Amino acid sequence: MIRFADETTRPQVREIWKTVFGDPDEEVELYFRHKYRDENTLIYMESEKVVASLQMLPYLFTFCGMEIPVIYLSGVSTLPEYRKRGYVRQLLIRSFEEAARRDVPLILLVPQEEWLLKFYARYGFAQTFDTGTEELISLQVLLERYPGDLHMAFKMFNSLFRQEDMTVQKSFDDFRAIVEDATLCGFPPKRNLLGMARIIDAEKLLSLFARRYGDKTFSITVEDELLQENHVLFRIADEKIQKECPGVESSLTTDIRELAQLLLGYHTSEKEAPFNTLFPEKHPQMHFMLE
Repeated sequence: MIRFADETTRPQVREIWKTVFGDPDEEVELYFRHKYRDENTLIYMESEKVVASLQMLPYLFTFCGMEIPVIYLSGVSTLPEYRKRGYVRQLLIRSFEEAARRDVPLILLVPQEEWLLKFYARYGFAQTFDTGTEELISLQVLLERYPGDLHMAFKMFNSLFRQEDMTVQKSFDDFRAIVEDATLCGFPPKRNLLGMARIIDAEKLLSLFARRYGDKTFSITVEDELLQENHVLFRIADEKIQKECPGVESSLTTDIRELAQLLLGYHTSEKEAPFNTLFPEKHPQMHFMLE
């Protein structure tokens, strides 16, 4: 049975985290204090026992010149003795339904191991973020620049990323958690993270794209084996989008994975024509995620 966590199941979720990920107690305590919320935690229960769980952390994401809500999946895990029973699949699909209910058009995650790229691809995720080659700003240097003034440090941090398109944004509360984690870990160097995206609402994202790039005119059929509402022909023209246009033949066909890459501008210059001219290349960024 899948449901949301509450105060009675929270200790079990925490114990799953410790068992599966093996993080030090101090880091687990920091995560559950700053990021964990019962109402954002889906759990799978057998009888009275929590055997699998995930967290749906809310963030903002700059997309086509606007800030949109996204969900960042964290702590996707199953107790070892309950694996290979399809519990994570059910939790993921439920998270898609919950994202749609909350009007969140995009889900992001960071796979901790390479094999997870193929695992999450089964559920419509695609790699849309590359591992960074350059170090990001040092939080230690930032704090030293504004001693005792965390708000000013955040203001400078925020100014570096807020105007960047296709970037996960942070609130002051996010920043405070990031700083506490960095302090706990000795301020390790940080780079952009390898990450994946899953489109929940293709119509919403294509509408924002059409509004941003009013000179683009094309029709595209999207294939999505899990979310039928995305399995549709769209027509983009004059800054607007039409869905299931009668009498319109599709000029392009793509699946939901490639659509995520196209809309986020992930290596689109390497795509075949006309994708490489219709979808501008960007440099999606995801970083400082308490990874």
